[in-house]
Amino acid sequence: MEGESPTQASTPAGAVFLSYASQDAEAAKRICEALRAAGIEVWFDQSELRGGDAWDRSIRQQIHDCALFVPIISQHTHERLEGYFRLEWKLAVDRTHTMAEIKAFLVPIVIDSTTERDPAIPEKFRELQWTRLPAGETSPAFVARVQRLLSGETSTTKRAGAASGTIPTLRAPAFRWSRRLLPVAALVVILGAVAYLAVERPWISKPAASAAFAPPPHSIAVLPFVNLSADKEQEYFSDGLTEELLNSLAEINELQVAARTSAFSFKGTNTDIGTIARKLNVGAVLEGSVRRSANTIRITAQLINAVTGFHLWSKTYDRDLGDVLKLQTEIATEVASSLKVTLLGDVATKVELGGTRNPAAFDAYLRGLKLARIAAATTPMECQAPIDAFSEAITLDSNFALAYANRALIKSECAGNSRDWLQKPNDESVRADAERAIGLAPSLADGYVALSRLELGSLKLEPADQACARALAVGPGNVRVLYDCSLLAVYLGHADTAISGARHGVALDPLNPLSHRALGDTLRFARRYEEAIAAYQASIAADPENAAEAYALRGLSYYLAGKLSLGESSCEVKPDSFRSRVCRAVIYDRLGRHTDATAVLAKIKQQGGDAAAYQYAEIFAQWGDRTAALEWLDKAKRLGDPGLIYLKTDPLMDPLRKEARFQAIERELRFPQ
Repeated sequence: MEGESPTQASTPAGAVFLSYASQDAEAAKRICEALRAAGIEVWFDQSELRGGDAWDRSIRQQIHDCALFVPIISQHTHERLEGYFRLEWKLAVDRTHTMAEIKAFLVPIVIDSTTERDPAIPEKFRELQWTRLPAGETSPAFVARVQRLLSGETSTTKRAGAASGTIPTLRAPAFRWSRRLLPVAALVVILGAVAYLAVERPWISKPAASAAFAPPPHSIAVLPFVNLSADKEQEYFSDGLTEELLNSLAEINELQVAARTSAFSFKGTNTDIGTIARKLNVGAVLEGSVRRSANTIRITAQLINAVTGFHLWSKTYDRDLGDVLKLQTEIATEVASSLKVTLLGDVATKVELGGTRNPAAFDAYLRGLKLARIAAATTPMECQAPIDAFSEAITLDSNFALAYANRALIKSECAGNSRDWLQKPNDESVRADAERAIGLAPSLADGYVALSRLELGSLKLEPADQACARALAVGPGNVRVLYDCSLLAVYLGHADTAISGARHGVALDPLNPLSHRALGDTLRFARRYEEAIAAYQASIAADPENAAEAYALRGLSYYLAGKLSLGESSCEVKPDSFRSRVCRAVIYDRLGRHTDATAVLAKIKQQGGDAAAYQYAEIFAQWGDRTAALEWLDKAKRLGDPGLIYLKTDPLMDPLRKEARFQAIERELRFPQ
């Protein structure tokens, strides 16, 4: 509550005291409003700025009288080693020394990716379970928890080492589930239920306090099946089969399925099932093994209730390789039945959508999936190998819709990440593959995604939007669809739709840095900079080593929010990435470092040439040189620069919006309404 002035003698009995750094006022306000909407008294006064003895006395009285003390923790509190909020924190910690151990008083909230190990946070707070409310977005479960605490709910069980006044944590007997599938006769005996916070966010691994772990109903994660084949090189087959099974389950609308990137992040970690479930926020986990021989396959699968730890179902299947599609349907049906899901429509039609019964084609397709992931991790992308594998699958089965769709996707991705930034994809080839996939399987979302990417790269915005709309209609739980279509929506000016889709993507793929980055992009284009910063920080936390883009975008968000020093620091973490250079060019100029800004622009031109015309327009617009900005924008239009898709909602272009030439270019691009 730093920077605020108390205007009342004491806090009403049962009130909640919010303590925060002044930079986090917007997030604190959201939390306050959510609590007040539930009838909870909150001390959150922004009437004045005041310090001194009177302020100090009043603050002491407020903290003495409040029922719950809620410190709001963030990167700002980490960076500020002095401030009034630190006095508030000290007073609250001091008050706990006279409290009974069962009394709940401190309820820490963290609004970004700040960790519990932060040494700038009081030790008493670090002993407690934190609640994650990114950018202050407050869940109904958290509000309900505060209501229970205010009603006098206590616990006699506390976390080891915690002191008086802390929120107690129920600790269950320690246990671990084996990640490696054992024969059914040797299955591990599962011990009782474990209590976890219902409001715990998926990316937090610590046990929650007060309330039971309550993931969404009918939610499931599919872990990588273990390769038990004699040939260890067959791992691509076991991984690919797992991915196909995951995608099959995702086709069942009644299920919420954690996405591949998040589920596969636990491969080889020996992480227990309970921790995995909490991190992914799922109620069930499917794991298993694959043993492949020349013409047959054995799959052993088991489904575990992640809340209780009990096995719901397990089975071993021996099949010919040509029966893999049918096997996927069997397993998906068994899983859905065990989760007590009422299946609507023909499950086989959904699960087997776009697949093949040709074992050699299926094998080539799975190799293509692995090679495509390898290509995505290289710069520039080395794409011929996955394209060749998908082509082999198509040669073996000319009706293999998934192979057509994935060949179209890898071709479009490679064209967009080639050395020549203006190189166009082989439009006719990509279009032919995408349309063939759609023709063979009209309910297959991946074909529409490929088509939307093709149209977007050619600045055909309305057809791109139409393809995305169809993809969303047939694949509402497809993370690739949510990623692409939420970004397109915000470029077209549909901010609420975009943010909603991106948040859904984060819920399905919480450990994927790209899902958080996409959410950050939608929030940044919507001018919700503080929330964008929190999303980018979550992206960085998910993969700090490969976060150059997220650091740069966080820096731009700080810049747009008027926090130049923080923006400068963020953009200098990975200073030589293309996006970081754009960020540094605009921030250095705003800080008066004009020589440095000019030098950075020269490096961008050396790196990108005319292919970065749109980015030059952004930079000159922020420098206040409208003439140069419009000249580069004209050039971008002549070259068909794909960066023009950002034009309608790009915050960096705001200085040009009243210019007639800018308005004419926007009209020429024909953004759909």
